Amino acid sequence: MLNQVQLLSEHGDRVVTLNFMKRSDQFISGSDDKQIIIWTRNQNNSWICSQKLNGHTNDIYCLIININEDLIVSGSNDQTIKFWQKQNEWLCSQTITDHTNYVYGLSQNEQQNRVISCGNDKLILVMEQQNTQWIVIQKITVETFGVRLCFIDNNIFTFQPWQKKYMHVFEINSTNKQYIKTKDIPVIGGGDCYFFPQQYIKQQCILVNKNASNVSLIRKKQNGEFIIEQYIDFGTYLIFGYMTDDGQYLITWDNKSKEYQIRKYQEQ
Repeated sequence: MLNQVQLLSEHGDRVVTLNFMKRSDQFISGSDDKQIIIWTRNQNNSWICSQKLNGHTNDIYCLIININEDLIVSGSNDQTIKFWQKQNEWLCSQTITDHTNYVYGLSQNEQQNRVISCGNDKLILVMEQQNTQWIVIQKITVETFGVRLCFIDNNIFTFQPWQKKYMHVFEINSTNKQYIKTKDIPVIGGGDCYFFPQQYIKQQCILVNKNASNVSLIRKKQNGEFIIEQYIDFGTYLIFGYMTDDGQYLITWDNKSKEYQIRKYQEQ
């Protein structure tokens, strides 16, 4: 059973994205109030605001945390991507301004040295860490903007164009080290919303891709082929959710049922 144990009301507007840390008892939230909040569990087992990160001038749409949990990357409607580093506290170390419209999605590769982003400007940026700075090493122009993308490994990432009936797969070219589109995966299309990031579960080789009113579970085979194993149709495109890191549970909320739904993975 799920029981509400606490209500956090520190944000001044809609909360758009949440990311839980695994090495510490903390999570971060991004909001339309332009703030990122670091939440920490105290000795009384209550969540408290331990720091507010101010720097964006518009809604925050996406957040990612690196494996070491000493780097946060945020994307915003102010058209910027900000890198926040943890020292004694979190500080903004760099701002990328290459997008010319809203930033909707972010993902980091396995090696943790590259970040990709997508936005409303029909651009995918590939950023690489060189020494202490993040450098844009490739700009990919796509025919239709998208709001979700995800690294599969260091050499492959996927991208969902807005409301389209296919998902792009990009792979690195061994000659020029640039990412190029290599295939399209058919998915169910239709009206969509901005949230519910793509997620790759390495343990199960499963990609979770929300598009329109459907959540697709797509398995990556050893030969590189992507096979759709399951469609879940919610009857509404307003779906929000996350799969646990071990791939065992998918937790969703949608505005049709207005319920939290928990699905458990079962081997066929």
